[in-house]
Amino acid sequence: MLQENCTAMLDFMFLAFPTQPQYQFLLFLGISTVYALIITGNALIILAIWKNPHLHIPMYFFLGALSVIELCYTATVVPQILVTSLQKKKFISFRSCCAQMFLFIGLGSADCFLLAIMAFDRYVAICKPLTYIFIMSHQLCIQLVVVSLIVAFLISLMLVWLVFHLSFCAEFGIEHFFCDVPPVYQLSNKTVFSEVGILLSGIMAIAVPFILICVSYLFITVEVLRIHSADARRKTISTCSSHLAVVALQYGCCSFMYLRPNTSFSPKQDQLLSIVYTLGTPLLNPIIYSLRNKEMKVALKKVLSH
Repeated sequence: MLQENCTAMLDFMFLAFPTQPQYQFLLFLGISTVYALIITGNALIILAIWKNPHLHIPMYFFLGALSVIELCYTATVVPQILVTSLQKKKFISFRSCCAQMFLFIGLGSADCFLLAIMAFDRYVAICKPLTYIFIMSHQLCIQLVVVSLIVAFLISLMLVWLVFHLSFCAEFGIEHFFCDVPPVYQLSNKTVFSEVGILLSGIMAIAVPFILICVSYLFITVEVLRIHSADARRKTISTCSSHLAVVALQYGCCSFMYLRPNTSFSPKQDQLLSIVYTLGTPLLNPIIYSLRNKEMKVALKKVLSH
């Protein structure tokens, strides 16, 4: 009962923010600028897909869904970071921290699952072109996105329960900019059960979809090697290159952050990495897809010209 009362009344304090006003302003200015670019870039991708009938195909449907998820993903933490950076008292309540982690991990996991679905879509398009239109129906595309969200938030719910059912009476200072799993978990009275559970959650949300991506691209590679025309082979590879670049960026950061021993937690290193996967990935994704995709370039030019 004492543990429950202690935890329920707890407020966490963020310790990663600079204390000098000039640095706080620079942090606010830098993050707000990047956030504005993230909103603009992903909104343009969504608008270009919606406005252009030629892009109403599964590949671009999933790309649009990815942009929507990333807009929501950044919205769970960036506004709070901006507000907190200018406040003298950088606190967040226990319940708000719990809610933020639930949404952040849920949307981040959905991002990973969606990248796996996009790899499956490329596999069907390249390896089964004659039946592609029948397999990747509009109904199936919607179902895949919905299922990925449901599974992602179930994993997030389990993970948040594993973290927040622990006691936090002794510590309340988070060495981070927001409520992420590793820095919050460091403050708790850890148990073997919670550590195993958190690792399994990371495997389900990151390792499993990554394996599915690898399997999809293994079949794609075999199919590409069978193509005799150099021009056709180059065109096939180009349709996958953007997705592979995004996968490398997303899974590189997530794997390092969430699939590692608890003892390797490093506050400064994790703070820097959090900026990369919270701001860098959502910023670079629309850039990568727009620069490496001719159809998307044309669609974006049409949107910007109106």
